[in-house]
Amino acid sequence: MPTPATIVHIALQTPSHSGVGDLLSYASEHPLTPGTLVRVPLGAREVLGVVWDADEATGELPDGATLRAIAGVLEGVAPLDRHWRRLVAFAAHYYQRALGEVALAALPPQLRDLKPEQLARRLRRPAKAAGDTSDAIQNIALTAEQESARARIAAEKGPFLLFGSTGSGKTEVYLRCVQEMLEADPGDGFPAQALVMVPEINLTPQLEERFVGRFAPRFGPGAVVSLHSGMTNPQRLKSWLAAHSGSARIVLGTRMAVFASLPGLKLIVVDEEHDPSYKQQEGARYSARDLAIWRGREQGAKVLLGSATPSLESWHASRPPTPEDPEGGRYVRLHMPSRIGSSAGAGALARVRRVDMTQQPRRAVFSAPLLQAITERVARGEQSMILLNRRGYAPVLHCMDCGWKSDCPHCSAHQVFHKTDRTLRCHHCGFTVRVPHHCPTCGSPDIHPMGRGTEQLEEQLSALLRNVQRPDGNPARIARIDADTTKAKGALEAQLAQVHAGEVDVLVGTQMIAKGHDFRRITLVAAVQPDGALFSSDFRAPERLFALLMQAAGRAGRDAAYMASQGTQPEMWIQSFHPQHAVYEALRTHDYEAFAAQQLQEREEAAMPPFAYQALVRADARTQEVAQGFLSAATAAAHAAGLPGLERVTLFPPVPLTIQRVANVERAQMLMESSSRAALQRFLAAWQPVLQTTRSQPGHKGLIRWLVDVDPLTI
Repeated sequence: MPTPATIVHIALQTPSHSGVGDLLSYASEHPLTPGTLVRVPLGAREVLGVVWDADEATGELPDGATLRAIAGVLEGVAPLDRHWRRLVAFAAHYYQRALGEVALAALPPQLRDLKPEQLARRLRRPAKAAGDTSDAIQNIALTAEQESARARIAAEKGPFLLFGSTGSGKTEVYLRCVQEMLEADPGDGFPAQALVMVPEINLTPQLEERFVGRFAPRFGPGAVVSLHSGMTNPQRLKSWLAAHSGSARIVLGTRMAVFASLPGLKLIVVDEEHDPSYKQQEGARYSARDLAIWRGREQGAKVLLGSATPSLESWHASRPPTPEDPEGGRYVRLHMPSRIGSSAGAGALARVRRVDMTQQPRRAVFSAPLLQAITERVARGEQSMILLNRRGYAPVLHCMDCGWKSDCPHCSAHQVFHKTDRTLRCHHCGFTVRVPHHCPTCGSPDIHPMGRGTEQLEEQLSALLRNVQRPDGNPARIARIDADTTKAKGALEAQLAQVHAGEVDVLVGTQMIAKGHDFRRITLVAAVQPDGALFSSDFRAPERLFALLMQAAGRAGRDAAYMASQGTQPEMWIQSFHPQHAVYEALRTHDYEAFAAQQLQEREEAAMPPFAYQALVRADARTQEVAQGFLSAATAAAHAAGLPGLERVTLFPPVPLTIQRVANVERAQMLMESSSRAALQRFLAAWQPVLQTTRSQPGHKGLIRWLVDVDPLTI
């Protein structure tokens, strides 16, 4: 082999705590363009890497050192462009992860396994015919509010926050903006592309159906692709290559899609931008919504955030100018308060009815007024939806004699009783056992479920409605949708199809049924036990509860024509022991703005986000003492070293997590706050080597791992 002539710097999937560094140097016979995908030797393995910019590399080769040569180049895949590399570099820096760790995690898993010759064969496979590419696109007439929003998005730079009530037609605005952008910029090299993100996988199929129906006739069936973790590896690779090459004009996906290679990106839509699912909870804990804002600014793409209940961070960032705050926020706020069809006397927002459960029988699950309302809806052929954000039959089994509870032996949590398969299952570590016939402690047969889950609600409703008939004379049909009923491939789609077809009268489920679904025949929604979030130690709990209930209420009465034909009004029922709570008061009038103002005032007075910036450091260890000891030692070392930024950062003492033990691992965390994002970032960057050094000390051998979570959503 000829002597290699060029040194190339490669990003590999190595964690930040490995000490390997961000980039490794290899030898190449020829210069390679930054962004080129290569396979290189790493130890005894051969792995995928990305050629990085030379100015990102640090340090020089020691005298007499030799370099290993790259093993091959993935021919046929164009280099990842500068915009993509800058996005990855920013995410790695901001979220305190290694460059290669973020870069390689952002690529399709199958790329890491394919040899260059295997990828070449894959690329040589003929593409499907483009099909009908006529330019007939069926446009729906926009309301005045939709047209105003569309016009401002077209004329202004953004970023935009589309604050539209549930059923106001936000998706049609997304479709029209994407259409106009694609038609206006066919592109000379790369045609214009759009990225549309949704918070959860189960929302992708219905969105994909609308986008394919709108754009496939004009741009071909391959113009719209999806990217999410529910796809097989070959499917993800195919979609990624289509986006990377420019043949896919629209990418629909969950949070992972924010890292899709889109050289022609001109528009990013983040639907339900408030949803916490946009925050990654493993590995690099990035916020896809926040990265979308950064990527749009860096790549010159417009960014459109949409929600009926925006996150308080986005709401604050879109505040209009005032005399006291002449600049206002950096986002443009667009408002669509009216539901489609509401001007015709139907399609109004759901009427909120509160039931004081202190006035109901002690063990009542469904109050008499709610049960009567559901019965009336079934008799008229309408559908109802019952929300309980707890799956299983009961949260715990309990012995009436000795007090034994079905605690998980590996976690600081109960094992949940699942009656369908007669198991006790931990929802944290997955440990599962059969339900005992007698108490494991005292042998008593008197063991009973405590609390309720969706499985029990389904059973009780079936009993309560057993004599209720539909208009056709058949008995009421109850169905349940949660993580337990949707495990099988295609199960969720099949169950949703039954609801849409009117084959279900009462739908019971967790929050997965409350978000984004366009149920046309549901006229009543009920939250039966929502109080748990009212008194949480997490300051974001009221915001999340309000958003969930507003989203759930939005599932009722979405079809104005249907509501008019039925002569009925949509209703949202809240069963609560605290019906006068401020969250329910704001919900009663659908007044998000008043709720947001009250919450932001409290946050500002307490110096909490968005008026301050936070990060968490979490330690996992064999004992709680080791976990907290590591965090305390690292804090002391930071003060001793006088790290930059520390003077503007408050470090709170380490504490156990709410569920401190999971899978026999003890977990502790410590919170950092600062009024300056830049100061917090300076401190975290300087603290990384201190944390690594602290871990290597003999007193912390029981430490398993530590991680940094920037802008955490749960504390």
